[in-house]
Amino acid sequence: MSLPTPTLHTARLRLRPFEDADANDLFALHGNAHVLRYWDAPPWSDRVRAERFITACRQMAEEGTGARLAVERVSGGAFIGWCSLSRWNPDYRSASLGYCYDDAAWGHGYATEAAHALLRWAFDTLDLNRVQAETDTRNVASARVLEKLGFVREGTLREDCVVNGEVSDSWVYGLIRREWAPSSEQAPAR
Repeated sequence: MSLPTPTLHTARLRLRPFEDADANDLFALHGNAHVLRYWDAPPWSDRVRAERFITACRQMAEEGTGARLAVERVSGGAFIGWCSLSRWNPDYRSASLGYCYDDAAWGHGYATEAAHALLRWAFDTLDLNRVQAETDTRNVASARVLEKLGFVREGTLREDCVVNGEVSDSWVYGLIRREWAPSSEQAPAR
């Protein structure tokens, strides 16, 4: 079952399907070692990875397993990162939230604002009951974003990945539909 990738708007952001023209910005984002310091994959060194990523986004939508959206500022249209719902399971009414933003966009509330828009779409359109997210236990900023959105830390996956050659733990977060506050528009966090 196909899952059409939406275009979503907030006061400061536009979330939209990836386009081929995003490859250079995407490569710059995923080539940044500082941005990926808590990821379980090394920074990209080959631009073809960005093209494969965009192809995978389209395939995800066609297969109905999720939606990954480019995030850009309304003012000026600058690409600042991406936000996604993956592992969509209509039978269990569940999915996983993920995101990645350029370090210049950090600290402005963009991750919270974009994820809130995507969650609103997920709960309203996909009729989800649960959204899960994971973050490296050292990534306090990402944990803070999830908590602002209403996610509850449910546990720790001990030594579940290797980040830059170092064994790392992850926190698992969950957001249940009945705990979601759709009417409260998320204010930009500072």
